[in-house]
Parts: sequence; structure tokens; C-alpha cells
Amino acid sequence: MKGLILSGGKGTRMRPITHTAAKQLLPVANKPILFYGIEALIDAGIKEIGIIISPETGNDVKECVGDGSRWGIKIDYILQAEPLGLAHAVKTARDFLKDSPFVMYLGDNLIKDGVGPLVERFKQGGADAFILLKEVANPSSFGVALLDPDGRINCLEEKPAKPKSNLALVGVYLFNPKIHVAIDRIKPSKRGELEITDAIQELINTGNRVDSHILTSWWLDTGKKDDMLEANRVVLDEMTDVAMNGDMDGSSRVSGRVQIGKGSKLINCTVRGPAVIGENCHLENSYVGPFTSIGDGARVSHAEIEHCILREKCQIMEFHGRIADSLIGVNVELTRSNNKPHAFRLMIGDDSKVEVV
Repeated sequence: MKGLILSGGKGTRMRPITHTAAKQLLPVANKPILFYGIEALIDAGIKEIGIIISPETGNDVKECVGDGSRWGIKIDYILQAEPLGLAHAVKTARDFLKDSPFVMYLGDNLIKDGVGPLVERFKQGGADAFILLKEVANPSSFGVALLDPDGRINCLEEKPAKPKSNLALVGVYLFNPKIHVAIDRIKPSKRGELEITDAIQELINTGNRVDSHILTSWWLDTGKKDDMLEANRVVLDEMTDVAMNGDMDGSSRVSGRVQIGKGSKLINCTVRGPAVIGENCHLENSYVGPFTSIGDGARVSHAEIEHCILREKCQIMEFHGRIADSLIGVNVELTRSNNKPHAFRLMIGDDSKVEVV
């Protein structure tokens, strides 16, 4: 079995962050989202993975992920020139997939329990396709499945205005080669895309077997800033490792589940976990609260930070204020021109210089 991870698209819902970075490379607990998908497939025993990339961000993905040798697997890159739908991505990857069954994993998704048990169920069950479903509050934002009373799939719809159920398709799909025949039979939707929901519906219409499983554990689609922060919160909340590989002075305090990387220094700081601080960071006269991840090389002084993602080489200097529920990009310089106490919620793209007055 092979793996196919989708890491294309333009990430419009995450701008300005994604003007300069692939959304799948944004960090959750200081690790790119894309790595969680790769590791989930590896844990399921998959050794060959194709990654769909776009012209805009493909080189960044290649540079970050590499050839797979760090995990002992083989990774191929497949260029999708335009984001013309998930089924189009499968069509683009045919030379890689050939006649193998495969798992398709959306690169900006996180699933608590991975895909190993699902792969085994698919192998043993004899289905032509296997989809994951999850009850959601906003089904019109997703592909939606309607089940018969006996639990079989009746029909699928892509982002319907009036959903027939609240069961969204999770971003993991398992297929055998029959999906290629189904994709050849469908036409682009009103959105101009080849929808994977239409292809799966075509499998059902032609008498093929499509099984499903309703998730009860968490699933996170990190398409927006608040989704990213929620993913960061959930992953940090389940973190069990504690590591102090940096230095802190006698007036600093660290409590709870906290990881601090090599070369990092805390001076007169309080850190309350769960939190992750990367390597070669410098924090002074600051408070870092729960559910915060700080990337390598960041500098923070005179600031309170909680429930935030700070990317690499971010500088928050002499801020004298509270920052919460924020996503701050690579190499951002953030300062304040007054010392009046105030709280801020921010989303700042890479290489920005911002002075709050």
C-alpha cells in the first residue's frame, strides 16, 4: 500500500501567513503539520509516499521534508499545476500510484488515533473505498455523507448549502485502483473541480463497496488561524515529555509539562505548561502561559504570552503587554511605544515589522 499526501493549494484562508509559506509547513507544537501526516502513514506501515505539491510552495515543501531518508522511507513529489480538486490530485498521481491501493491524507489535517487501525480494517474488509466521518457543527463547509438506517452510505455531497446530515468527510481516504475508473467518469463540479466526493459516489452508483467509520476522537482541519491554535492546544495538551535542555537563572520558574530546547535561556521568566520553547531562544522578564509554542531562535522580553504560536526568529521586544490567541510569523519584529497594560490578539505574516502604539 502507498500513501498520497496533499500539500498543494494556495492556503487563502491562512493569509497573510501563507503568502510566504505553505500552510502544511506551519508548526503545531513546533513541528510542521505535514510531518504528522507523514508519521501517521509510516506508523501504518507505509514506506512509499507521494506528496502533491503546488508551483507556489513546492520547493519549500521539498526543502523541509527531503527525500524521506530521515524516516527511512521513500518520498516522491508530484506537481499539481492548478488546485483543481482532490480527485484531480489523484489523477495527477497515477504514475506514482499505478495499481496499488493507497491512503490519501490531506496534509493540513490531524487525527488523534492515526490511520494504522483503518489501514488494517481496509485490507481485511474487502471494500473498494473506505472513508472517515465525523459529526460537525458546520457540515456545509465539508463534504457530507448521508447514511441509511443500517449505516451504509446513501449519498455524498461536497459543501452543500443545505446539508442532509452533520457527518463530514474527514481528510483521510483509502482506495483500491477502482477509484481511477470512477474519476475518469466524473465531470468538474460547479466549482470547476474534480470532487473526490463525486468519484466516491460514482463507485457507489456502479455497485462498488464503500465502507465508512465515524470518528469519536478528535480530528482537526487546520485551515484557519483559530484552527491552528486549537490544533496546537490539543497536541500540547496530550504532550507527556518534559525536557529542560536550555538554561534558566534563579529567578525563573518552570511548572507543568514544558519542553525547552538546546541553547535557550530564560532570565526572570515564568513558564507554565503545556508549552514548547525551541532551540536558541532568549526570554527575559516574561511570562509564557499554557498552550504556547515558540519556534527556534525567538526572542521575547517584557511580554505575557498565552495560547499562541510564535514562529522561528520572531522578536517580541519591550512589549509590556499581553498577547493571547495569536499566530505570529517567521522573523517578525513586534514592539510597543507605550507601557500601558493591554491585551492583544494578532495574526502577523512573515518578515513583518510592527510597532503597536
